[in-house]
Parts: sequence; C-alpha cells; structure tokens
Amino acid sequence: MTEYKFEENQNTACLTCGHVLDQNADILFVSHDEDDGGWQFLCGDEHTESDARVVGLGEIVSLHPEMNYLFEMPLGVCAERNDSSSEWEFYKYS
Repeated sequence: MTEYKFEENQNTACLTCGHVLDQNADILFVSHDEDDGGWQFLCGDEHTESDARVVGLGEIVSLHPEMNYLFEMPLGVCAERNDSSSEWEFYKYS
C-alpha cells in the first residue's frame, strides 16, 4: 500500500482530468488553491468540461504515488513539469 503524506483526509475531493484517470497520463500540472485549499492534478493537455473528474486525494496518490512529493505545497502555489522525469517548477499564481 502506498504511503499517504498529505495532511488533508484521503477522501478530500480534488479535480483531475479523464486523461489522468482513464488513460493513465502523467500529472504535469498541480495547483493548491489559495481560496478554498482545493487541489488540481492535471496532465497539462487541453481540456473541455467533459474531461473534468472529481476524485479523492487518496485515489490520486494511489494512482500516482510520486504526488506525495508535493504534500507540503503551500496554498496559492502551482507546480509544473515537462514530463514525468523532469523537476517540478513552482510558482505563485494570482
């Protein structure tokens, strides 16, 4: 079983895309919303509304254990990478 490092409950709803869930795409963009503390885990591709999925944070970590690396990412910060072997680049969004 994958270790879970986030302080939020594993059932915390977060946003992802069908590419990540249905096609096992790499997660290349993560945001931690400053207003509501919500998380987004996306593939970095173009999306339509029909691509959106709501899942528990624990499911994201189960499918992509490397997301545990971001467990301390502060509110209002995004992280991006070019591919799964690239380093994360962090920035504050407005």
